[in-house]
Amino acid sequence: MLKPPLNAKGREIILPAGIDFWVLGLLLAGFAMLYLPSYVDVARTVWTTDEQGHGPIILAVSLWLLYRARHAVAALPVEPSWAYGLPLLALGLGAYAVGRSQSFMMVEVGSQIFVLCALALCFLGKRALRMVWFPLFFLAFMTPLPEVLVAEVTAPLKSAVSTVSANLLYALGYPVSRAGVILNVGQYQLLVADACAGLNSMFTLEALGLLYMNLMQYTSAARNITLSVLVVPIAFFANVVRVIILVLVTYHFGDAAGQGFVHGFAGMVLFLVGLVFVLAMDHMLGWVFKEPVPGGSLK
Repeated sequence: MLKPPLNAKGREIILPAGIDFWVLGLLLAGFAMLYLPSYVDVARTVWTTDEQGHGPIILAVSLWLLYRARHAVAALPVEPSWAYGLPLLALGLGAYAVGRSQSFMMVEVGSQIFVLCALALCFLGKRALRMVWFPLFFLAFMTPLPEVLVAEVTAPLKSAVSTVSANLLYALGYPVSRAGVILNVGQYQLLVADACAGLNSMFTLEALGLLYMNLMQYTSAARNITLSVLVVPIAFFANVVRVIILVLVTYHFGDAAGQGFVHGFAGMVLFLVGLVFVLAMDHMLGWVFKEPVPGGSLK
């Protein structure tokens, strides 16, 4: 574990040399003036929905990852890179202006990634940006997705999840039939909603997989890329499990049970199943992609 750097008085150094609290305070104040209204808007709209309610969690994880990297960043020499930072800052502010003026929330919120990367380059340098690139990139998973894109991708996903779920349940002997994305089981009729088999659950599970890989600090690019790709079918399978659970609960305990607490709990099961399969896949990939350990050997 990296020990915190200490100053001459034995106190922990929080900021890199050359950056004082006044500079940091002004930067935070300017960032807040721009993006606090944006955060208020997403908190009142997209973050209240089942499809994109993961936004606050992504934000909290990103802040934790940045806090976790504070000692490593503070230990770096300050090497400002204005030549790269200023164009990137102009790009980010321009995207913010367009997104804010046109009510295009994806561009408005997503622009913060470019702004933060630009500030890191301008005030800290390239090495500091390489140190914190993942927490800043991770903010992309809290960026609201366009409704048109969500609708276009979610429709075939729902149809596929409905088909697989119905076939599996029928093979197990349950009286299940399907009409589009509507499942008929016994006397009950269930609609596979966007939250049960949509793009956003896949998006969130992908974020979970990337976070896991970042915490594991694998050096094999092939292993990381393979696991990232495998998260997509894992997310699909987890959605199937979620739908099957809701159908079984409704069939055995009634519609009220299926739409009550169990409906929300099934969402937790989705991520639990996804996490278990990510861990299992990672374990199997470890047999193929060996990670180097100190001393030059492989594990």
